[in-house]
Amino acid sequence: MFLWRQRGLLDTRLVRYAAYNCRKSELKTSFTHPEVPQEGIDLLARDCEVIICQNVPTVRAEILEKSKGVDALLWGGHDALNAEALDAAGPQLKAISTMSAGIDYVDVAEVKRRKIPLGHTPIVLNNAVADTAVGLLLAAARRFHEGRLKIETDKWEGGHLNWMLGQDVRDSVVGFFGFGGIAQTIAKRLSGFDIDSVLYTTRRRVSEDIEKEYNAKKVDFDTMLSQSDFVIIASPLTKETAGIFNATAFGKMKKTAVLVNIARGGVVNQQDLYEALKTNQIFAAGLDVMTPEPLPANDPLLSLPNLVLLPHLGSATQRTRADMAVIAAHNVLRGLAGEPMLSPAY
Repeated sequence: MFLWRQRGLLDTRLVRYAAYNCRKSELKTSFTHPEVPQEGIDLLARDCEVIICQNVPTVRAEILEKSKGVDALLWGGHDALNAEALDAAGPQLKAISTMSAGIDYVDVAEVKRRKIPLGHTPIVLNNAVADTAVGLLLAAARRFHEGRLKIETDKWEGGHLNWMLGQDVRDSVVGFFGFGGIAQTIAKRLSGFDIDSVLYTTRRRVSEDIEKEYNAKKVDFDTMLSQSDFVIIASPLTKETAGIFNATAFGKMKKTAVLVNIARGGVVNQQDLYEALKTNQIFAAGLDVMTPEPLPANDPLLSLPNLVLLPHLGSATQRTRADMAVIAAHNVLRGLAGEPMLSPAY
C-alpha cells in the first residue's frame, strides 16, 4: 500500500510516497522519508513490509510500478486514484485509505465496483481547517492583506477616522455552503464572536439539536447568498457543486459580504470571483484552495488587495497530519482484517 504525505507547507508542492506490502508472514520493514508521520508508520510497520518511492516531484510510473502486488493502499495526496492505479496494484488488493477528507480525486465508483473498502480521514481535520477558516474570515473582513500593502507602498494614511474600515463579525449572519463536521466546527468557533445566526445550504437538513446549538436554519442557495454577511464554502467538489459560485451567485450576495473557501477550488469560478472583487461587487474573499494548485505567480487573483490567499494550509499542523496518518493506518489494518474501517468513505 502507498503512504503519500504532502509536506506541512504545500507551497513547495513536495510529496513523498511509501508503499507497504502487508503480509503478516513477512515482517520486513523499511522506514519511509522521515517527514512521514511516524505514528502511522509505526502502526503499519508491525505487520507490513515497507516499500519506498523516492522521486520528488512524484513520478506516477514509479508509483504504479511499486504498487504491484500490494495488499492495501494508503494514499494521502490528490493524485488520481483510479482504475489505472487499481490495475497496477492487482486483484489481490484488499483495502484502501486516503490521508485526506475530500476524495474528489478518487474514482469511487470504480473502487466500489471492485468491492474494495475505502477509508478517509475527515474528522481529524476539522479543528485545523476550522481555525484556518476563521483566520481567513477575519483577515479578509478586516483587510489585513490590504493593510500590509499600504505599509509596503508607503500609503499609511494617518489622521483619518474612516480609513481602512472593515466588516464586523459581531451580530453577523454567517452562511455555509455545506454544513458537515468542518462547517459545524467553524460555527462553534464563530459563536465566540457573538454572531447573530447561521444559514446553511445542504441536500439534507441536519438534526434539530445541531440547528439549535448553532442557531442555524436550512435555506435554499439563493437565500443563503442574499442574507449572509459571510459565506463559507465547506462542501465537497462534485458535478453539482463545480463552479456554482459564479457571476450569478456573486451578484446575489451583499456588497459588504465576505467569501471564504476552505473546501475545493473548483467550487468557485475564479474568473468570476476576480471580477466580483475587482469591481467591489463583494467586499472581500479568503481562499485556502484554488485552481490550479499551485497557483501560478502571475495569476490575476494575486493582484487583488481585497483577497487573502493561502497555499492550501488548512490541515497543515503537525498534530493534524500525525492524526491523519494514524487514522489512515487504522483504516488499512482494519480493511486487511476484514473489519469495518475506523473512518469509511462509503
